[in-house]
Amino acid sequence: MAGLHSRLTLALEAGDVVLPEAARIAVFGPRPDHDLSALPEGRCHILTGFRPDHDHFAGQGHSCAVVPEGRYGASVVFLPRAKALARALVAQAVAVTDGVVIVDGAKTDGIESLLKDCRKRAAVSAPLSKAHGKLFWFQAGPGFEDWAGDGPQEIEGGFVTAPGVFSADGIDPASRFLADHLPVKLGKSVADLGGGWGYLSARILERADIQVLHLVEADHAALDCARRNIADPRAVLHWEDVTRWRPEAALDTVVTNPPFHAGRAADPDLGRAFIAAAAAMLKPGGQLWLVANRHLPYETAMGAQFRSVEEVAGDARFKILHGKGPKGPSRNRS
Repeated sequence: MAGLHSRLTLALEAGDVVLPEAARIAVFGPRPDHDLSALPEGRCHILTGFRPDHDHFAGQGHSCAVVPEGRYGASVVFLPRAKALARALVAQAVAVTDGVVIVDGAKTDGIESLLKDCRKRAAVSAPLSKAHGKLFWFQAGPGFEDWAGDGPQEIEGGFVTAPGVFSADGIDPASRFLADHLPVKLGKSVADLGGGWGYLSARILERADIQVLHLVEADHAALDCARRNIADPRAVLHWEDVTRWRPEAALDTVVTNPPFHAGRAADPDLGRAFIAAAAAMLKPGGQLWLVANRHLPYETAMGAQFRSVEEVAGDARFKILHGKGPKGPSRNRS
């Protein structure tokens, strides 16, 4: 993603954009492969609700938060894929910034249409175009208030979602398929890895014999929705990177509908990382229930982690894989 950071670097080094000399700079939604080195060291406030990104930038010594804190002298907005979320981030940046707002994004993420819409509301710079994307800037001011969005919305089943979260417009078909095929008995301790806004967890908690359900989710906005969607006291919600989180005690069952995209690119390694993490969380006789798109090659990864693996249900779109008996040692198992 070199094009994204090079646009910012070019604009700053050329003096096209002038940053304040002392005030903090809000940086909305950067990813680990964005190079922020052109920004003043020690004055960036990284704003991201995605836990792996939060941990990455915190590890580099940046100050990080989920939402803005106070006022900023300038802001940089790295465009997300979801249009509603992109507009909300721009509106948020404008609301907390006293100077310039810089917007950077790829054409595939809608930078062209956002630039066109921003021109109707502010005196926008000529865009800097490079590497299939654009960067532009304008002075913060009124006119973006309606982009702030209406916040959480209610969908089918009375569930609440938010712009930009996975499956914001309705129940994910793969998650519904998995929930419909889970057995009655899952054990007393269960984890829902990548639980999103809580649909699978809500369905799992229909079982009276479950004592604790860990919903682990990296997207802070989705987890906020899950808190509204799941009132059951047996649910424990964790804002964590699934691949790094471990329960205090080994689990009976893990259930997951793992992500398989990094940006717009398919990345089955994410699902494989979820499988390995699940195996490390389970008791010796524990089990994993996983749903995936039919084409994703997870059987080999599950076979490497579990003594028994089978497809227990499927159709033309999805398959449900059941793994039992994790092979490797785990510091959690008892």
